[in-house]
Amino acid sequence: MSSAATAETTSPAADAAKSPLARLGSAFVNRLVIIVPYLWLLFFFLIPFVIVFKISLSTTAIAMPPYTPVLDFSGGISGFFGQLKQLGVDNYTWLTEDALYFNAYVTSLIIAAISTVLTLIVGYPIAYGMARAPATIRPTLLMLVILPFWTSFLIRVYAWIGILKPEGLLNQLLLATGVISQPLIILNTYTAIFIGIVYSYLPFMVLPLYSSLEKMDYSLIEAAKDLGCPPTSAFWKITFPLSLPGVIAGCLLVFIPAVGEFVIPDLLGGSQTLMIGKTLWNEFFANRDWPVSSAVAVILLLLLIVPIMLFQQAQARAQEQGR
Repeated sequence: MSSAATAETTSPAADAAKSPLARLGSAFVNRLVIIVPYLWLLFFFLIPFVIVFKISLSTTAIAMPPYTPVLDFSGGISGFFGQLKQLGVDNYTWLTEDALYFNAYVTSLIIAAISTVLTLIVGYPIAYGMARAPATIRPTLLMLVILPFWTSFLIRVYAWIGILKPEGLLNQLLLATGVISQPLIILNTYTAIFIGIVYSYLPFMVLPLYSSLEKMDYSLIEAAKDLGCPPTSAFWKITFPLSLPGVIAGCLLVFIPAVGEFVIPDLLGGSQTLMIGKTLWNEFFANRDWPVSSAVAVILLLLLIVPIMLFQQAQARAQEQGR
């Protein structure tokens, strides 16, 4: 078939000549591609959020489940509207009155922010080295970054207990080499939490950074060097700005789960660590106060989603102004 014939079959006139059934099928496929992500968000985000928000408006009860149901249709439409008058925000008011929850939120945000910065500092050179490596070994380097995901997350965190405890591998190595004279106390401290988060979430930082750096045109660096720009200035003026999309994506992928992290603070930070993930777990399972714990979860979700939405809107406005 000639190129003219191929162009003719793909022209708008050829599309218009399709049968109504073919056009309907094509339109259905196009709509389906758009609908599937929205259905995913509906069933796995919006509906669970509505359920949690509904529980946060109820009151604690000695029952199964341990709360008084609200917005229930079992009593009919009239009973449902009667329940609207009984709704309250007592659980949210309780959170503002108890300093424990405020301190847990602040501590979680600070730990997540510091961990994100540390992960960026560690992950950026790794991603940069992978992007500048020969193309033949890049798949191997990518596999090495992804390889830890093949092991259970819980097992990997437990392994750090054996490394960081006073009689662990790290202290034995430092004592044997004479670097220290007595074991370091790292386990059950915030240092151990930072180490655990950086180790566990490092691939989430490296992969977006590698994706941005691998696509960068490195002839710009060579041109800057030819014009007399020092390597450090070339990095901050060219490489880092061009990799900002990967930096932002990696920071969000690390910061968001780190705020609500429970396993790492519980195993590596000890019982005295105050983070919102542990507080949430204690309210659900130790105190069995589902309404208060649901209110904690709703506020945590809002703390994470609202800044992300504002950032996305700012990016959209910047792109429109750039056009």
